[in-house]
This record gives sequence, structure tokens and C-alpha cells, in this order.
Amino acid sequence: MSVTGAPDGVLVDALVDALGSEPRRPAAFRELLRQGPDAVPAIRRGLAHPHPMVREQCCRLLDQLLVEEAVDELIAMLDDPEARVRVAALHALSCERCKSDGCRPDRAVLLPRAIRLLDHDPDPHVRAMSVELVGLWVHTHQDALTALTRAHDGDPSPAVRKKAGWYTPGGPIHRRGAPRSVR
Repeated sequence: MSVTGAPDGVLVDALVDALGSEPRRPAAFRELLRQGPDAVPAIRRGLAHPHPMVREQCCRLLDQLLVEEAVDELIAMLDDPEARVRVAALHALSCERCKSDGCRPDRAVLLPRAIRLLDHDPDPHVRAMSVELVGLWVHTHQDALTALTRAHDGDPSPAVRKKAGWYTPGGPIHRRGAPRSVR
């Protein structure tokens, strides 16, 4: 119980709701992050919130507080009607720098979804973020290389074509991530 007598879950849910308010968002985000794993159930409920900003911010929070139980829900956010929510979900699923523990989504499940977004999403920001996720497999899966080459050669957005080029052979990220030969 909190000092006010309200159950702690109610207060955490109120913080999740505050993510949709421009002036209250930064403090609510920091407090949810500070609460860590204790806030994850409310953050997971926030993925279904009617306000797109709340769903986006919940994806951003799960980027740093990802638990195995939330991975499927986060993957489902790739189908959200709002592009900014899909972008936040893609980042949370692809970024390993933000993860503090060993929880990593099963990339084998993600590759086909990421390729579909790269090939068909109407929003160029979503396609650009999909490049990063697909790029995780460029050295191990021919489907990833084919999709990135297709985006590099023909995406309608110059930004997506440029970013895809970074991950294709000859690109700086492709060279940096190339497997090292064993001596």
C-alpha cells in the first residue's frame, strides 16, 4: 500500500496513464523506469492503452525493462496502427545496448516480421528501423541480405535506401559486422 492508501498497482497504472500527458510524461517515464521490474505488469497493460503515445512510451520502457513474458506482446506491437509505436517496438526488439540483462527476443521469430515491415510498411521511418532489425542477420541468413539489397536498390525513400546500403556488402556496418576469419 502507498502512503495515500491506494494499492501500489493503482499508482503505477496512473503513471502509465500519465505517459499520454505532455507535461507529465517525463516524470512518469523516469518514475516507471526507477521502479524497474515492479512496474512491468502495468507497462505491459499500457501496450493496449487507447492513447498511441502511451503505447509508444510503454514500448520505450520495455526496451530497458524487457522480461521474457513481455516479448510476444512487444512483437504484437509491430502491427500497431500508429507508425511511431511500430518504430518504438522495432527499436526495443533490435537494440541490445539498452538491455541490462540477458533477456533477448527470439530473432528467428522476428526476421520474417522485420522483412515484411521493410518490404511493405507505408511509413519510411518504420522501414528504416526495420533495416536495423533485418541487418542483425545479414551475415547469417540469405533472406536478410536479399531484403536489404532489395530495399537498397528500390525503396521509395532515399533515407531507407541509404541505411539499407550500410548493411549490404561494401557498406560500413556490413564490413564492421563481418565474421572474423579464424587463424
